Amino acid sequence: LADQLRIPVAAVGEVHMHSRERQPLQDVLTALRNHTNLENAGHCLFQNGERYLRPLPVLQRLFPEAWLHETLTIANQCTFEPGSLRYEYPPDLVPEDETPAGYLKRLTREGERRRYPDGTPLQVQSLIRKELGLISEMNYEHYFLTIHDIVDFARSRGILCQGRGSAANSAVCYCLGITEVNPARVELLFERFISKDRNEPPDIDVDFEHERREEVIQYIYRRYTRERAALAATVIRYRPKSAIRDVGKALGFDPALVEQLLEGIDWRGKAT
Repeated sequence: LADQLRIPVAAVGEVHMHSRERQPLQDVLTALRNHTNLENAGHCLFQNGERYLRPLPVLQRLFPEAWLHETLTIANQCTFEPGSLRYEYPPDLVPEDETPAGYLKRLTREGERRRYPDGTPLQVQSLIRKELGLISEMNYEHYFLTIHDIVDFARSRGILCQGRGSAANSAVCYCLGITEVNPARVELLFERFISKDRNEPPDIDVDFEHERREEVIQYIYRRYTRERAALAATVIRYRPKSAIRDVGKALGFDPALVEQLLEGIDWRGKAT
């Protein structure tokens, strides 16, 4: 198959633990993942401890040298410098005859006229000038243009969406159609959203209707490519009490006994 497809073979292992000695813990986690206990886990559990991170001498006995070398080739392609994490926006977000600042200003003014067909209140005009100046000073134009592009796509397809969070403090976001908080009716605190005192980019949260969320995700992949877009994951850590409670469940302990044990432990896992 590798010869037919002209794809090199790489040696890989289905690694679930860093050493064989960790299999009992792996079995507990497997039981928890399958909502059962060890006694009833059956075929869900690994039959042996071979799914561990094998040392090089073991790998050399199992795989050809060329296969092992290919894993190094893949690993070397995964290296990066911290600076490479800086996002590079696609150039076609901005028309060729305009600057990012000019294009954002134009879109904001167009949205302003739609939001205030009878004329923009003076305090809102002042807010917009202030925000556009700060956005330009901190080079955030491309970020706002990106969010506007995604929201504009969703609305053009009739996909329900709504910006929320600190972005609701922005008159520019309101004019771009990202949020729905009218700065003429509510006193906004833009510094909660963007501030020169905080060395971090703005964060615009946008909710999309659940049933059509995938359409938006696929648009982002098409528009920005999979090299520029990715889904983020939330990693949840066990607290001591939760760990004890779940491990006790996997081991088949009486829940009342586990709760009795937990009464003498604080949230840090220290005995009280």
